[in-house]
Amino acid sequence: MSVRAKKHLGQHFLKDENIAKKIADTLTGIGYETVLEIGPGMGILTNYLLQKEYTTFVIEIDTESVEYLKAHYLNLTDRIISENFLKIDISNYFQDKPIAIIGNFPYNISSQILFKTLENKHQIPEFSGMFQKEVAQRIAEKPGSKIYGILSVLTQAFYDVEYLFTVPPSVFNPPPKVDSGVIRLIRKENYTLPVDEKLFYKVVKTAFNQRRKTIRNSLKTFNLSDKLREDAIFAQRPEQLSVDEFICLTQKIANDAI
Repeated sequence: MSVRAKKHLGQHFLKDENIAKKIADTLTGIGYETVLEIGPGMGILTNYLLQKEYTTFVIEIDTESVEYLKAHYLNLTDRIISENFLKIDISNYFQDKPIAIIGNFPYNISSQILFKTLENKHQIPEFSGMFQKEVAQRIAEKPGSKIYGILSVLTQAFYDVEYLFTVPPSVFNPPPKVDSGVIRLIRKENYTLPVDEKLFYKVVKTAFNQRRKTIRNSLKTFNLSDKLREDAIFAQRPEQLSVDEFICLTQKIANDAI
C-alpha cells in the first residue's frame, strides 16, 4: 500500500532516506520536548523524528495518508492530528507547551504555514522545513537584495534564519519542477518588539507593496507630518532597510501620530 500524491494538496513525497534523515537532524531539540510535523505523507521524515528523544506529533489533512500512517506507525496512532494546520488552534492541542515545527511543506501553502508560525511564535521556539528554494532564499535574505521582502523582514524580526541546504527535484515523487531549500528558524531571545506589532506589520507590508518607490512615497497613505517625511530614512527604498531600521521607522510613525 502506498499513498497517491494529490495535485490539489501540492503533494510531492520525499523518497530519499538520506535527505529525510538530514532534515530530521536540523532540529536542535533545545527549549522544547514536543515536535509537530506538518504533512508527513507516508512518513519518511516521521520515521527519523520518532528515533529522537522528543515526542513527535504529525498533522495531516489527507485521509489516505492518515490511514497509511496508522497502519505503518503503530506507536504514532494517538499522535496523528487529522486536521488542516492552517485552521487549528495550536494551544488546543499543546496547551502552553513549547513545540518545534518541521516538515516538507506543500509549496502552495508554505508561506501561510510560516505566517501561522509567526502568529504562534510565543509557543514555537524552533522551526525547520523545506520550501521552494526561491521562497527559502527570500525568507533568509539580508537587506540590499531584490528578493529581500515582506517574508524576510517579518520572519527575521522574531527568528534567526539560516538557509541550510538545497534539495534537487529528483528526490521527490512526483518530482517538482524546481529545487527546494531547507531553512531553520531559531526564535530570538528578545522576540517581542518594542513597537506595536500590528503597526509594524502594516508598515512593512505597505512599504514593500511598492518596493521600487522610496519609503516617503510608498507610505503616503499613513498621512505623516511634513516634518517626519523629511527624515533621512524616508529617502530610502524598503529593501535597503534592516529589521532594526523597520522597527525604528515604525517607532517614528507611532510617535508622529501622538
